[in-house]
Amino acid sequence: MMILKLVLPLMSVVLTRGVHGQMVQMDSSKSGFVGSQVELRCQFVNSNPPVKISQVTWQKLVNGTKQNVAIANPALGVSVLSPFKERVRFKNPAIRQRTPSLEDTTIVFNKLKLSDESTYICEYTTFPAGNRENMVNLTVYARPMIQMSLSTPSIVAGTKDLKMTVSTCVSANGKPPSVITWETDLDGESNTQEIRNPDGTVTVRSDYLVVPSREIHQQLLTCISTYNDEQYTDSVMLNIQYEPEVIIEGFDGNWYLNRENVQLTCLADANPPISLFQWRYLNGTMPSTAELRDDVLIFKGPLTYDIAGTYICDASNSIGTGSASVEVIVTEFPSHPHEVSQEPQQAGAIIGGAVVCGTVLLAAITLLVVFCYRRRCMFKGDHSTKKQILGNGYSKAGSAPSHPSLPHSLTFSEDSDEEKNLEIYRGSSILGRSVQEFHSCHDSRMKAYHTGLIEDHERCGRSEQTYIYDYGSEVEVSVDMIPQMDGSVISKEEWYV
Repeated sequence: MMILKLVLPLMSVVLTRGVHGQMVQMDSSKSGFVGSQVELRCQFVNSNPPVKISQVTWQKLVNGTKQNVAIANPALGVSVLSPFKERVRFKNPAIRQRTPSLEDTTIVFNKLKLSDESTYICEYTTFPAGNRENMVNLTVYARPMIQMSLSTPSIVAGTKDLKMTVSTCVSANGKPPSVITWETDLDGESNTQEIRNPDGTVTVRSDYLVVPSREIHQQLLTCISTYNDEQYTDSVMLNIQYEPEVIIEGFDGNWYLNRENVQLTCLADANPPISLFQWRYLNGTMPSTAELRDDVLIFKGPLTYDIAGTYICDASNSIGTGSASVEVIVTEFPSHPHEVSQEPQQAGAIIGGAVVCGTVLLAAITLLVVFCYRRRCMFKGDHSTKKQILGNGYSKAGSAPSHPSLPHSLTFSEDSDEEKNLEIYRGSSILGRSVQEFHSCHDSRMKAYHTGLIEDHERCGRSEQTYIYDYGSEVEVSVDMIPQMDGSVISKEEWYV
């Protein structure tokens, strides 16, 4: 009894290992797009010792019923049934040989169809263990066809604020269905619906509605179709037709008698383009000086009062006719004189400025020449002929250093002619002061103003007057000599021309 109890658990372990050691390995799910290729893996894990594989059968589960797809038999070979015969094969070439190894019976689907979507079973028939199987779910996707179009080739702008479909975006025969969105600056709305097709695909249609107007003409409208995290875009340019919108240009409010080269221009915004322009004159017959040239009304010759009045331009296209008017007034004189000949005045201003600049430059040059000439005429001698009487002994006026301090007193002898000789200094400048001022001063002021002593020729034994300064220099000055600004003297012969 003890031996039997030990043997039974051992047999149970062996059987368990045998059952769990044999299995069919497959992917739980696979997917592919219509027209593509997909592999359905099926591998048999044998036991040790291995069991004998009698046959492998691939089956498709259709409405709860198994439909054979392909069979591999070691003795009979390989067989693929309709309608898969041209599109299904075993991946392992050894399976087609005699006494093949059937541990790997993966099949390959080519040119997938939507009808291939189903659950597929891989079943192993073994001896003595019996059948072993597993299954895989195959999903077939279909990429949609994206198409975007205008609702009509030409959309006519309406007079009422009614929204209408201006564009349609379609994502057809997709599996799974697409998601359509719109990208635009237009103030509109979308209307989307899904249509399920018999083959399992879905067609998504989205209409975009907006109020047609001239403002949205040539606006861009973009449809975005999102499918399996992939985006497809398509765009259209709106073509909105509308009747002409007209304005008249040319009359600036300053048309006056005898003005020339004036005209009126009719400008029209329209789609389709203007096919006809017509001008009208409300005050009677069109003036004889007015010449019609499509959108332009030209007035020939000088203006007269006869052309005054109201002018109308009519512009027409296939949608309708638009009109505009202008009241022309002719005055006797320009209302803006400075604008009559603005360009000539600008040119005249430039020329006048150039003339003024030239005149100023010429005057400056003339003054410079005159000044130099007068300086030259006033003194034609050599500067070396000057005699310094208030300086420090230098004879050159240009190189004379600064003068010493002014003398503290100046005295004259009672019987000398020095005071009379000083009359030659009137109108000239001595150390920055005029001789005229010098004589008008009081004697005591004169004495305080100068420090030198003047002795006449009788006392000194000389024929000229002598100026003696406290710093020891002595210069003889003749009545024929002219004092200079720098304190020197020069003879009249050298001074005057």
